[in-house]
Amino acid sequence: MRISGITIPEKKRLEYGLRIIYGVGHSLARKILASAKVDPAKRAVDLTPEEENAIRHEVEIYKIEGDLKRDISSSIKRLKDIKAYRGVRHLRGLPTRGQRTKTNSRTRRGNVRKTMGTGRRAVEKK
Repeated sequence: MRISGITIPEKKRLEYGLRIIYGVGHSLARKILASAKVDPAKRAVDLTPEEENAIRHEVEIYKIEGDLKRDISSSIKRLKDIKAYRGVRHLRGLPTRGQRTKTNSRTRRGNVRKTMGTGRRAVEKK
């Protein structure tokens, strides 16, 4: 089964398979299946064509994949353009949601270091 250019895995339960689509998480997948009146425990292989079309119709209501990615990037660009605090954090590659940076945020800053233990060198015994 394909929805908006994405192939849903046939062996997985639908409530998990729908999460392959960017922008569809746990609660949205359940909401889509409930409004399409499809059992979440069903697998994509077992769907009838009517059920597939119902799911497709429900998914099209929401903003997903390319449209969602475009919206997110335009929001970030807007923040950068107006030099908002969050936009500046995006520009500098730092955490935008108030996390501490003295420790942590190593992956966001691109600072990958080895952990050192105590920082002192071991003294040799004679």
